[in-house]
Amino acid sequence: MAEPNRILTVSRLNALLKELVEDNFVQVWVEGELSNYSTPASGHAYFSLKDASSQIRAVMFRSHLRLLPFRPEDGMSVVCSGRVSLYTQRGELQLVVESLEPRGVGSLQLAFEQLKARLAAEGLFDAGRKRPLPPFPVTIGVVTSATGAAIHDILHVLQRRAAGVRVLLRPVRVQGEGAAAEIAAAIADLNRHGGADVLIVGRGGGSLEDLWAFNEEIVARAIHASRIPVISAVGHEVDFTISDFVADLRAATPSAAAELVARSRLELEGHLDHLVLRLAAQMRGRLELLRERVAGLNRRLRSPRGEQALSRQRYEALERRMKQGMDAILLEAKREVGTLSGKLDAFSPLRTLARGYAIVEKDGRAVRDAAALSVGDRLRIRFARGEVGARVEEKG
Repeated sequence: MAEPNRILTVSRLNALLKELVEDNFVQVWVEGELSNYSTPASGHAYFSLKDASSQIRAVMFRSHLRLLPFRPEDGMSVVCSGRVSLYTQRGELQLVVESLEPRGVGSLQLAFEQLKARLAAEGLFDAGRKRPLPPFPVTIGVVTSATGAAIHDILHVLQRRAAGVRVLLRPVRVQGEGAAAEIAAAIADLNRHGGADVLIVGRGGGSLEDLWAFNEEIVARAIHASRIPVISAVGHEVDFTISDFVADLRAATPSAAAELVARSRLELEGHLDHLVLRLAAQMRGRLELLRERVAGLNRRLRSPRGEQALSRQRYEALERRMKQGMDAILLEAKREVGTLSGKLDAFSPLRTLARGYAIVEKDGRAVRDAAALSVGDRLRIRFARGEVGARVEEKG
């Protein structure tokens, strides 16, 4: 019989085994297949990691689990990193997982595919829910970085192709922790503001990690909930994000998005030019035809006074018809030109001035940024009616 001082309790034995295991398996990498995966109310994940002939129980605590960009599922082949421990209450070995990567595909790519499939099943990508862009937007809301290249590209295109269009910038961070929440909040803010006719949401190109904020579910939900049509303008032509699939329209770049909203105005101006040219051509043709008829009548005039009087009557009747026809043509032309001029007037900077805004100029150029001014600078301020001189007294 063993000596009493050599007899171990179960708890003591498990404690010794736990110490032995944890001292020798501090950091291990294990490859296997997920099985019996579950996440109870505690927020921790419990599962088995198995191969063709063996398995081991595993746990991933909530603090590490929340950092995973994808959702682990049964049957998924993974590589786990962690330490081996002994659960002393049941005397079971377990792998305490600290990081988990899918085998054969990156975790971000897997998260992208999982979210894309889930939102598609909910109908967020359906073509039937996508809205057309407004034909003549007056105010364009932009959600992007205030210092990035995207906003400069958008403003450059709009200044060149749609001068007078108002831009409402809601600056956000476009990458890094918290960026997705800022983007979603900005979309909601512009909807509450109610002043924008269309929204451009985006940034310049980058890696999958750089663009990840636009692949987050919170941004997709915000775009889907927007009452204002949304153009997603994220990255370069080869980059696609979840935002691209949810938005009403996808643009390959921020510049392309600006060209899309400015296209209607250019089409209107081109249509007006075409109408003016066509009207002028029609009037020239009609006048030439009437001149030929008058010339023919003059050639047919004869010397007898009766025929001469009859010819003169015909001439006067044709002249009246010509005048009436020209008056009718000119009246219709004035109506059409007036209608189109009214539409163009809606985009005029003068209309903006009439609503109470003013244009501040320094040395004959409009001032868009207070940073461009210095104390003592002389300014001209133009209102809807009249202008005044001013001088910068202080800067905020």
